[in-house]
Amino acid sequence: MLTSRTLTFVKRSAAIGAVALATASLQPVAAHAAPAPIVGGTPAAQNEFPFMVHLSMGCGGALYKKDIVLTAAHCVEFTGNDTSITATAGVVDLNAPGAIKVKSKKVLTAPGYNGKGKDWALIKLARPIDRPTLKIATNTRYNKGTFTIAGWGDTKENAGTGSDKLLKAKVPFISDTKCKQHYGNRLVAGQEICAGYPRGGIDTCQGDSGGPMFRKDDSGAWLQVGIVSWGDGCARPGVPGVYTEVSKFASAISRAAATL
Repeated sequence: MLTSRTLTFVKRSAAIGAVALATASLQPVAAHAAPAPIVGGTPAAQNEFPFMVHLSMGCGGALYKKDIVLTAAHCVEFTGNDTSITATAGVVDLNAPGAIKVKSKKVLTAPGYNGKGKDWALIKLARPIDRPTLKIATNTRYNKGTFTIAGWGDTKENAGTGSDKLLKAKVPFISDTKCKQHYGNRLVAGQEICAGYPRGGIDTCQGDSGGPMFRKDDSGAWLQVGIVSWGDGCARPGVPGVYTEVSKFASAISRAAATL
């Protein structure tokens, strides 16, 4: 996503949502910035990441359950009934004839979300999507190593167009200490996890918000460790992407899903 590195920063969605908290924010309830469809990414193969979901407000997400999408809080406006969102799944090309499109029924934003930290939300779908779900991390064991990112967002900073094709890339874990060298106290340690290359060049971006950051667990299954949240610009040298640390909120997400 776009943001001045010294003045303002915005979330990494292309959605129009709730009132922004930053004076020059381009995203809903944004007090931060976010990463690309994947800047520096390559095309994903059909069914490579079958849990991926594109959301019509300009965000991404993953199937937490067959009828529930896990995404970012800044992608939605409130908690309650909402039939305005269209979830597209089953394809890497959004224009492909086999696309599965399902309307939303309800949304639930993380309790206490105010634009900083706690950037997760659930979208209840009008009917289940018969695609594999993505398991989420319940502890910090896998919050290290190299992660996979995927999305339909911008391929470069300020592009503002997004991508019809799902792109993917790999990014390495960045410690809170190193991440704070750029973001300082803007980083909510313990609730957010950083990833990226010191040289830049590969990152999520505007339009990727809400999508998963994931890796393989010991059994070889995909496991979600992060949610695309924010960052200063896209793929800039020395500027990591910031993701919601899923394991921190795994219990809260499970409880919330049970109420939908």
